[in-house]
Amino acid sequence: MPADPNQVIANLRELAALTSDANGAQRLAFTPIWQKAREWFATKLASLPAAWKIEHHRDAAGNNWVTLPGASPKSLVLGSHLDSVPNGGWLDGALGVVTALEVLTAIARDHNGRQPFTLRIVDWADEEGARFGRSLFGSSAFAGTHSVAADRVRTDRDGITMESALAEHNIDIVRIGEAAVERANIAAYLELHIEQGPVLERLGLPLAAVLGTKGVERHAIVFQGQEAHSGSTPMADRRDALAAAARLALEIRTIATRHTDAVCTMGSVKTFPGIVTAVVGRCECTLDQRDLNAEILATMYREAQEASRRFAAEERCTVEWSRIWNIEPIPFHPALIALAQQAIAETIPTGTAIPSLPSGPLHDAAEVARAGIPTVMMFVQSLRGISHNKIEDTTEDHLRLAVTAFDRLATKTLAWLASQ
Repeated sequence: MPADPNQVIANLRELAALTSDANGAQRLAFTPIWQKAREWFATKLASLPAAWKIEHHRDAAGNNWVTLPGASPKSLVLGSHLDSVPNGGWLDGALGVVTALEVLTAIARDHNGRQPFTLRIVDWADEEGARFGRSLFGSSAFAGTHSVAADRVRTDRDGITMESALAEHNIDIVRIGEAAVERANIAAYLELHIEQGPVLERLGLPLAAVLGTKGVERHAIVFQGQEAHSGSTPMADRRDALAAAARLALEIRTIATRHTDAVCTMGSVKTFPGIVTAVVGRCECTLDQRDLNAEILATMYREAQEASRRFAAEERCTVEWSRIWNIEPIPFHPALIALAQQAIAETIPTGTAIPSLPSGPLHDAAEVARAGIPTVMMFVQSLRGISHNKIEDTTEDHLRLAVTAFDRLATKTLAWLASQ
């Protein structure tokens, strides 16, 4: 019996009613409302047949694991995250976890709880990083890419350290790397997520297989000129740091559009002294560049650096770069991408194109893939391309298609594992 899309939608509505207010979802990680969401999920698990012998535990990094034992310890993992950004949407993250529960239930029902492979669900801890600025917290601990020294001293807007917030939830930040023990026997990982962008809606398509997550180069750039009086300094005599930064902000658009799926964003600009009567002497800005191709990403980084030096020289300023953070492109498993495409083709109307898209946002799936586990994601269309906002939405028809296609993907993956 296939997974029931209507049950998924009903559960998502129930979770939203429990953990949202007039401004949207409030499941910020390591807060009482996030904990309430996890307790709600536990009640759903408690309603499953006792004969299935489902095991539920939390690992050293706070990730929630559900295990339905099979004839083989080799496991297929379905997952995503229940945490949200403040004032977030009803689907981001939660869709993947709630669908995973329904798919596991459907497969177990078909096999009377005695399926050939072990099935697992994971609800990753703090995918969003909205409270402490550390995205993919739980999945990076699982993958062994965590950074305890940097993370333990991070603070939220109230000055609470990440280490102390974790301790309130009985998580010892020094021991989060022990979450790596969960990698044993995982044969594949699947994740369903809303697209969070406008591409599928523009194409008029409901679903896509995901090729991988784009690599990221994120840098702080400082242009240094000379503060001067805005009234008495002739234009030809100015060393305007903002002018150099503004030229770079426009140039990065040209750099990105040379490549099909590349993006470049100057997301923050601060000027000093920052008053209306002074020429800007110092301008601090940030640059975020992303592409699925490592060579393209490296080229864009080089071109942006060269452009910044040229503009700085022409404005008689200096420029300095410092890396904030970077991650390499993470391609997903070719065989699983093909299975995702097949599952979508069997679900949507005949003759509809089956797109494959890169993911600009990072997801827990990227950390799983970094750990060497065969991984793929499936996207469902986001209305208006909006996410991380209370108006985030997907039509119920498209949600039904997504649940059906993801259920088929899980079944196909189990058959693929049996053939290995």
